[in-house]
Amino acid sequence: MEDQLDVDARVTELMSSLTLREKFMLLTSHGRRRMYSTKSIKRLDIPSFKVTDGPLGAAYHSSGFKKNTRFPATVSIASTWNRELSREIGVAMGKEVRALGRHILLGPGINICRTPLNGRTFEYYSEDPFLTKELAIPFVQGVQSQRIGACLKHYAANNQETDRRSNSSEVDERTLHEIYLRAFRDIVKEADPWSIMTCYNMVNGVYGAENKYLLREILMDRWGFKGFAMTDWLATRSIKTTEGCINAGLSLEMPWPMRYKLNSLEAAHSERKFTDETLDDLVQRYVRVMFLTGAFDDPSTLPNGERNTPEHQALSRRAGEEGMVLLKNDGSLLPLDIDSIDRIALLGPNLQKKFGRILSGGSSAVVPPYEITPLQGMKERLRNKIKIVSDASEADVAIVFAGLNHGKGQDSESGDRRTLDLPEKQIQLIRDTTSANPNTIIVLIAGSPIAMENWIDDVPAVLMAWYSGMEGGRAIANVLFGDVNPSGRLPLTFPRKLSDSPAHSTGDPRTFPGVDKRVYYDEGIFIGYRWFDEKEIEPLFPFGFGLSYTEFEQRNLRLDKQRVIDSNDFVVASVDVENTGNRVGSQVVQIYFEDIECSVPRPPKELVGFEKIGVEPGEVKTVDVRMKAQDFAFYDEKEHGWKIEGGEFRILSGRSSRDIHHEVELQFTGSS
Repeated sequence: MEDQLDVDARVTELMSSLTLREKFMLLTSHGRRRMYSTKSIKRLDIPSFKVTDGPLGAAYHSSGFKKNTRFPATVSIASTWNRELSREIGVAMGKEVRALGRHILLGPGINICRTPLNGRTFEYYSEDPFLTKELAIPFVQGVQSQRIGACLKHYAANNQETDRRSNSSEVDERTLHEIYLRAFRDIVKEADPWSIMTCYNMVNGVYGAENKYLLREILMDRWGFKGFAMTDWLATRSIKTTEGCINAGLSLEMPWPMRYKLNSLEAAHSERKFTDETLDDLVQRYVRVMFLTGAFDDPSTLPNGERNTPEHQALSRRAGEEGMVLLKNDGSLLPLDIDSIDRIALLGPNLQKKFGRILSGGSSAVVPPYEITPLQGMKERLRNKIKIVSDASEADVAIVFAGLNHGKGQDSESGDRRTLDLPEKQIQLIRDTTSANPNTIIVLIAGSPIAMENWIDDVPAVLMAWYSGMEGGRAIANVLFGDVNPSGRLPLTFPRKLSDSPAHSTGDPRTFPGVDKRVYYDEGIFIGYRWFDEKEIEPLFPFGFGLSYTEFEQRNLRLDKQRVIDSNDFVVASVDVENTGNRVGSQVVQIYFEDIECSVPRPPKELVGFEKIGVEPGEVKTVDVRMKAQDFAFYDEKEHGWKIEGGEFRILSGRSSRDIHHEVELQFTGSS
């Protein structure tokens, strides 16, 4: 509280010293060379405020062309289902940004994965707002523990790259709040992020940077957001007025002025198109974060920054390992036994590919001081005990390193994928390899779902490795040889074919990529597994799915109470987990709920809690999953707010959205 009072006092003192023109100066960078920093104001010793792109680490192009630790992609972190690991990564990224002399990390990206073709799926967490916020909250807290601001992006409904600067996401009020705003809301309320980035796109016809409903009414007034809002880069160029952004609540236009040119601000102010009180609020929010990040302070009084440390590199490897998802393992082909293999074939376009290159994939690109490819990682692990061959027919085991990359039309900013399938050359390579060698393993390096219907039946083992960071090659080898037991779970549904996904179900372009620059969210709240459950579509791999090298049993689901009385209450579900195999492993207990009777349509099930736990062979552990009553609520369009109706809920426990083991009932008896 004392620190907060000190910050507030410093903000008040600075505001009293600023001239009107200086306040205007603080609203943008004022210089085309200032892509990632603002201009200082020497009269008052106001320093330049500096940001760097994320969220895979501190990006090369925005950090003074410095090489930094490249962590696994956000979707890989989501696959760990590990809150504490997410916090550790946030702390590490905060330290790296601190060492670079920056003040804000432009991340995390928390947009919901509406379509598997979105070019930036790899930068986001999940199709599920609950899982998204549960992993983003500790990440934000970790970053900001180093007095580095986190910046939530992209607010809001930025769910595709096609026409992202000009399209409008046409979405009803309930869907907007329940699916696309929910993670933003909960992170704001629980983690107090210091900044938020507006989207390029329009939401219901209004651009994010001038959307008064989203920024002023919802974010600031209703949710109590205390930080400041900034634009995505050059996002205001299609906006017509200066006062539209001011009155909406936009504090910082980046990277240089278009709507916030000094003459435009002065003219709008003189014509009373915005008030001094509104202007002061925007400036106060911004300078408050400057104080919070230590921009005015002696560097010796701030947390120590550090980059490219052995600890950060080890953390990157551990996160990459934990995020990998074992999708198939017929005949227990994995893990590989190094003592029983003489020859191994290593094939595929991603065998020697490095992903950490400048702007590779877009603004999130981190260039690390080194990057371990799968080939390097495998050679290290083989230790010359196994001969590497290129002919699959001559090998005991063949491994194809397939997947996507950050090229145009794949996992990359500014464009969406063209197809859910792998490139035809890769499919043919997989077919040829499995024909030559029945012991073929496919390692997929990618950042979004991939269709596999035309080859998976012929392959005994598939490992989803994602983009696993600068230590990815070692992480993959450690999982393949059983040094690490895979424990990742899918944060996304993998459809069998594109038309199974909600945005593509009819083939009508109105739902993707849009008609006349409008994208209609006709599927409403039924996104991801909600859609697959509601429409009774069998996915290729369901949300929450993942195999292990050991076996688990879940039993004895029980609740610590049978009823909750109001939305501020909580309930604890307990499940006994036994490791019935012969290897130590980790299990993710997933808790879903079903609203048995409701006045509005609801999905057959929704994630409401989870916990990840390590269990030794033969050991039984009790897992407690705390569920907040407010997470059972739906958004009521009539009341324009969240609501829980009295009645019965069914609580479901399992290992994925399609692997439910037990259920019990819970009663809500209070008012919303």
